[in-house]
Amino acid sequence: MAECKVCFRHCRIEEGKLGFCGGRTVRDGRVEAYNYGRLTSLALDPIEKKPLARFYPGSLILSAGSFGCNLRCPFCQNYEISWSKEAKRFAEEAEIFTPEELVEIALRTRSRGNIGIAFTYNEPLVGYEFVRDTARLAKSEGLKTVLVTNGTAELPVLREIAPYIDAMNIDLKGFTDRYYTKVLGGSRPMTMAFIEEAVKTAHVELTTLIVPGENDSEEEMRELSAWVSTLREPDGESVPLHISRFFPRFHMTDRKPTDVRLIYRLAKIAREKLDHVYPGNC
Repeated sequence: MAECKVCFRHCRIEEGKLGFCGGRTVRDGRVEAYNYGRLTSLALDPIEKKPLARFYPGSLILSAGSFGCNLRCPFCQNYEISWSKEAKRFAEEAEIFTPEELVEIALRTRSRGNIGIAFTYNEPLVGYEFVRDTARLAKSEGLKTVLVTNGTAELPVLREIAPYIDAMNIDLKGFTDRYYTKVLGGSRPMTMAFIEEAVKTAHVELTTLIVPGENDSEEEMRELSAWVSTLREPDGESVPLHISRFFPRFHMTDRKPTDVRLIYRLAKIAREKLDHVYPGNC
C-alpha cells in the first residue's frame, strides 16, 4: 500500500488497485498513473471551446483526453470517460500513446491550423506525468500547451508541469465550501491555492458553471468576482472569467437549464470588478 499525494484525498492505494480518481494505481509499492498515455478522446477543437477567449483566438488546438477524475460533479458533461462504468471499460480498451506519438499528431495537424496540444475532457492532473512528459516535448517542438483542469491538486504537482504549460482554463466551480464539499466532493481552499500559483506561471482563465439553486446567487458572484479581481498574471493582466449556463446532465436532471437572463445578470455583476467576463452556453 502506498499514499497518493496528487490531491487532498491522499488515497492509500493497495498494490494493483486504483485510487478514488480511477486514474492512479500502485506498482511495486510506488504510486503511478494507470492512465498514462491511455487516450479516450482526440479532436481538433477551436481554442474557444476550452474555453479560452484571450489565448490565440481563432486558432485550433489538438485536444486529448484520458479517463479519471478526483471530483464527483453530479452534472458532469464527460462522465462517460471520467468516472462512470463506461470509464472503467475505456480504461481497458483505450489505445496507449507515447508522448512522442501525440506530439507527432500535433505536428502533422499544424497545416490545418493547430497551434499545439490541450489536455482536457477528463481531469488531466490525475495523470499529470503524461501531461508533463508530453508538454515538455511539445514545447521543444514549438507547440503551445493548454491545461483544462478543476485545479484540485497539490502545489508540487503544479510545479512539475508549470514550466511546460502556456495556458490554463481552471474551474472555479463556486465560492462556498458547502457546494464544493457536499455537491462536488472537492476542496475550495485547494482549488483557490492552485489558481493563485497558476496565474504566476501561465495565462489563466477561469470558468464558473452556474447551477440553479446551488451557486447562482448575486451575493456569491460578488464574492467570487471580488476574489478573482485580486489575481494578476505576470504581465499584470487581470484574469478572465467565463460564466457558463448549466444544462441537465448525468445525475442532475431534476432542474431546468440556467435562465439566460440570469447568466447575463451575473456577468454584469462580475464586470463591476473584472475587465474580462464572458457568458457561455447562452
